[in-house]
Parts: sequence; C-alpha cells; structure tokens
Amino acid sequence: MHGIDGDTLRVDGTTIRIFGIDAPEAGQKCRKPGRGTWRCGQEAIAAMEGAVAEGNVTCVDRGKEIYGRALGVCKVAGLDLGRLMVKEGMAWAFRRYSNDYAETENQARAAGVGVWEQESETPWDYRAHRWEVAKQEAPNGCPIKGNINRKGEHIYHAPWSPWYAKTKVSVEQGERWFCDEGEAIAAGWRAPFWGR
Repeated sequence: MHGIDGDTLRVDGTTIRIFGIDAPEAGQKCRKPGRGTWRCGQEAIAAMEGAVAEGNVTCVDRGKEIYGRALGVCKVAGLDLGRLMVKEGMAWAFRRYSNDYAETENQARAAGVGVWEQESETPWDYRAHRWEVAKQEAPNGCPIKGNINRKGEHIYHAPWSPWYAKTKVSVEQGERWFCDEGEAIAAGWRAPFWGR
C-alpha cells in the first residue's frame, strides 16, 4: 500500500480516492496564527501514512470520480479514514460531492485544529490557481507534465505537484504534455507516490 497524497491510497494495485474529503496538495502550505505557514500538504500525507500503518485497509466502493479513479469509504482498525482526516484538520469535507463529513469538519473548525488553526486556502482553490498559471505557460494550454523516471515509470505531474517546476518534458525521450489528469491516466501514466 502506498499513500499517493492525503486523500488517495493505492491498495492492491488500485488507486482509491477517499470519498467525501479533499486534503491539501503535497506542495501546499497553510496559514498558521501570526504570519507563518506550515506544510499542511506534507502533514496530511504523513497523517494518512500513519493511519494506514495501523492495520489492514478495507474500502467500500463508492463508484468512480471524474478521472476514472475508484472512490471508496476506507477503514483501518475500524476507523473511517475520511472522518479521521477531517477530524484532525488534515482534510476538508468535500461538500460539493458529499455531506458525510460536514459535521466532523464543523467540529474541527470550532476546535481550531490542523487547517483550521487559521483560515487557509482550500485544496480546490489551490489547484485552480496553479492550473490557470501553468495553462498559460504550457504548450497548447495542456499543463500536465508526463515524465519518465529513471526506473522507466510513466508519471504525470499536475501543476500543484511540489516537483512541477523542476520537471522537464523531453518529447524526444517519449515524455509528453497532457490536458487533464483523465487523459494522462487513460494513456497509462500515474500520479507520483508521496508517502513512504
């Protein structure tokens, strides 16, 4: 099992997005009281990795998301991972698609934990801002970078990836640009694994 990010797991070769939550992106920073920031994206990944290390993960299928990845309500040692992430302030309830964790988010917000220490940019707004900037600079407005790593793995980097700016696309080497994540996935490329 690998953590892909704070709301996505890879279980038995299947990428599963946790239904009803949206965690900060790997490269995202959140505000904390005062003027500072903290690496909320990395902390969300660490929280998910810590939770799944507690035992076997079981998931109940909740269909597919827009890019074709499986959606699931996943549990480990009887704990609902989505609820745990929202309760600890490591993810937002993704109310656009579900209210399953809305009350849990309200409690986390009232307690001022995690992303609620200080009002922070939501992951969906973070992605949208990064997307628009990258789209203007990318060939044909297609900002996802398809990269082949040293192991020969085909990995795509979205504009919110912490390695996006450092990733170069060498078309001569078989690398390419994609217009959206669904196109990259359909072509057999995968998102990077962030966890251990």
